Amino acid sequence: MRAAVPPLAVLAGGLAGSAYLWSRNPHLTGQALPFCPWRRITGLQCPGCGGTRMAYDLLHGDLAAAFHDNALLLISLPLVALMYVTWLREGLAGRSWRPPLGRRGTAAVLGTAVAWTVLRNIW
Repeated sequence: MRAAVPPLAVLAGGLAGSAYLWSRNPHLTGQALPFCPWRRITGLQCPGCGGTRMAYDLLHGDLAAAFHDNALLLISLPLVALMYVTWLREGLAGRSWRPPLGRRGTAAVLGTAVAWTVLRNIW
C-alpha cells in the first residue's frame, strides 16, 4: 500500500485546498492566497497564472469565468484528471506509476507552456 500514499496525499491536499479556496475570492485583494512570483517580479503571466481564480470559479460553477482566467489549464483538466485517476488506481493496486511522456511528450508539454505564455502576454 506504500504506492497509494502519494496519490492519496495529493487527494487530501486537494480537498483541503478546495475547502479553503471555497471561502476565499481570489478576484478580490487581501484574501490570504498565494501569488505568482514570476508575475510579481516581471509583470508577465506564467502558464499557470489565473489557476487559483480558475479553480475558485469552477468550485462555484462559473465555467465561463474559469475559461477566462486560464483557458489552457481548464482545457487540460480532463487529461490531468485521467492521469491522476490512473496514478491512484495503480497506487491502490500496489504498483507505482509515472506518466509515459518520453522526450516528445515532455517537449510537447514544455512547448505548449511556452507558446501559451507568449500568447497570453501579447494578447
